[in-house]
Amino acid sequence: MNRRELAGFLRSRRERITPADVGLPAGPRRRTPGLRREEVAQLAFISTEYYTRLEQARALHPSREVLAQLARALRLSDTERDHLHRLAGAPPPPPPGPSREVRQSIVDLLHRLPGSAAIVISATYEVIAWNALATALMEDFSALSRRDRNFLRRAFLGPYRHGRRLYGVSDADEFARTSAQHLRAAAARYPTDPEVTALVKELLAGSEEFSRIWAAHDVAARPTLCKTFEHPLVGPVSVNCDTLDIADRDQRVIIYTAPPGSPSEEALRLLSVIGTQRMEVPG
Repeated sequence: MNRRELAGFLRSRRERITPADVGLPAGPRRRTPGLRREEVAQLAFISTEYYTRLEQARALHPSREVLAQLARALRLSDTERDHLHRLAGAPPPPPPGPSREVRQSIVDLLHRLPGSAAIVISATYEVIAWNALATALMEDFSALSRRDRNFLRRAFLGPYRHGRRLYGVSDADEFARTSAQHLRAAAARYPTDPEVTALVKELLAGSEEFSRIWAAHDVAARPTLCKTFEHPLVGPVSVNCDTLDIADRDQRVIIYTAPPGSPSEEALRLLSVIGTQRMEVPG
C-alpha cells in the first residue's frame, strides 16, 4: 500500500468535484475547491475521521468495500478505480461484464468510412455498432434483437440466411472456431457476468461443434486477413479484413475493404446504393 500516493490521489479527485455534481448545496464560501472531506465521507458511507486519516496517509489498508464506495463517491472512471485499488495494495476486481457502450468518436469513425463496411463487436461477439454499408453487406442489424446480433449464436445455432452460415462468408468454419476460443478468454475475464455464463451454457447445450471446441481449451487463434461474402444480390464480395482493438472497453472495430479497382469494390459501391431495401433475387 502506497499511503502517500493514495492520499494525494484521493485529495486530487475530491477537489475536482463540486457539490452541485453530487447534489449537495454549495453552502458557505469554501477555502478549497471541490468537496469537503466530511462530504466525501458521507457519500462513501464511512466516518469522516477514517477518510481524513486516508488523506493524511495515516490509515491502515482500506477494505475492498470501502474502495468501491470511495470510487462511487468520487465518480472515478474504470481506469481511476483500478488505480485506486493498486495504490491501496488490493488488485482491482474484475470488470462486472463486457462493455456495450461504444464511444461516440468510434461511431463517428464508422460513418466516415463510406467505402468500407465496418462494425464494432463486444468481447462476446455481439454487434454493438455498424455503418450503412455493413448492413447492406450482411443484414440490417437495427432490425434484430440483441440476441440475434450475436455472431457466436448465429455461427453455432443459426438461423442461416439463404441456407448459408454467417452470410456465406468463406471462412465461416474458421471464424466459428476462432470466436469460440475468444469467448473462452472472455469468460475468464468476466467470471461473474451472468450474460457471459448464460451464453456459454446455451452454446454448449445447443451445438456439438461448440462443445468440441470448448473442450479443447484453446484461447489463441490467428486472424483471417481476407474473406469472401456470398451476397444474394451482387454475388461474391472479396474483402480485406482489418481489426482495431479498443483495449479500454474490450471491443474491436472490424473493417472490410475491397482492393481498389476490383470487381468487389464495384460490388460494394452497388451495395451502398441498394442498401438494405428488399429486392427480388433472379432465379
